[in-house]
Amino acid sequence: MTTTANQGQDNTSIATSGTKPTVAVLYTRPDTVIKDVERAMLLADYESHLPKTNPTLLKINISWQHYYPACSTTPWQLEGVIKTLRENDYDKLIPTHNGTVVVDPIEGALQNKHKSVEDKYGLKSVFLDFPPSKWIPYTPKSKMLVLDDIFPEGFKIPDIFNGKNIIHLPTMKTHVFTTMTGAMKNAFGGLLNRKRHWTHSVIHETLVDLLNIQKELHPGIFAVTDGTFAGDGPGPRAMRWHEKNVLLAGADQVAIDAVSATMMGFDPMSIKFIRLAHEAGLGCGDISNINIVGENIDEVNWGFKSSQNTLASRGQKLIYWGPLKPLENMLLRSPIAPWAFLASNIYHNGYWLPFIGRNRVKAAMQTGWGKLFQSY
Repeated sequence: MTTTANQGQDNTSIATSGTKPTVAVLYTRPDTVIKDVERAMLLADYESHLPKTNPTLLKINISWQHYYPACSTTPWQLEGVIKTLRENDYDKLIPTHNGTVVVDPIEGALQNKHKSVEDKYGLKSVFLDFPPSKWIPYTPKSKMLVLDDIFPEGFKIPDIFNGKNIIHLPTMKTHVFTTMTGAMKNAFGGLLNRKRHWTHSVIHETLVDLLNIQKELHPGIFAVTDGTFAGDGPGPRAMRWHEKNVLLAGADQVAIDAVSATMMGFDPMSIKFIRLAHEAGLGCGDISNINIVGENIDEVNWGFKSSQNTLASRGQKLIYWGPLKPLENMLLRSPIAPWAFLASNIYHNGYWLPFIGRNRVKAAMQTGWGKLFQSY
């Protein structure tokens, strides 16, 4: 079930990148990870991308309210970013959480140890789904690929987002709908409300629209991706975890996802949302035009697969792209839609976690990363 990457040497050096976006890749260990997060951020020159005069949102990823390796933002990932920013005069930090129709963000912040880190540094969380958070109408300045059609009456965004920097905190994992998920998809949970599942049938185009909107809203955008545990298989929940001991950092959301995809074993330009964003000039998805600093990843290929499905995702795909497509509005946008959310919860929380996932979590707790997690 698990694989272990070789530990990298401290061979980091900042290279001149010209017009190429820079993505830092560092190998790490449980006893050095906080400092390694700082090193990765410095290699990717985070201060030049995040104005200190603006508050900074820390967009936490909670893909499941339960802890599962590689599923959600790790506590050391969050702590490393907070500590780095605090020590470099970023004094307005806002940890930001969102829920979904199947994920409780308050329980998720507790179970994934995010609250422990936030309390340690005296930070107050914002939960986008609950008061006092407010959602306000937003009209994008950029031409949208699909969001105008999906929400013809208009859509809303969290009012807290406008005018603030944002740092995305994804993990390296596969996804049943998008092959892999990372920095770009992390905005999916923040910018769209609980009707975001309406966009699943056009998820790739939606992620491009959201990146356009982010560039309108945020004076600075950055990402720190955690691959200490990485997930392969039917993500973002029912995955096989692997110890990969790696961190990524960068300001170009397309580029950092392209590097992550490459390491997992995918051709990034074959992943639709990366290719569309690259073609739209929103970032660089061409791995040959990305300045990768830190570790050499030329021979890295984890051989991850995202083609497997769970019972839940197989049913969803029948609705989004299969023979049940004509019934999509009735099944997912009408008063009977909660049946789908209930079915997902029964499968993941009632069956998969207790009968499959829990033993995998127990095994993960015996690793160095598992022991670090338990220390929070």
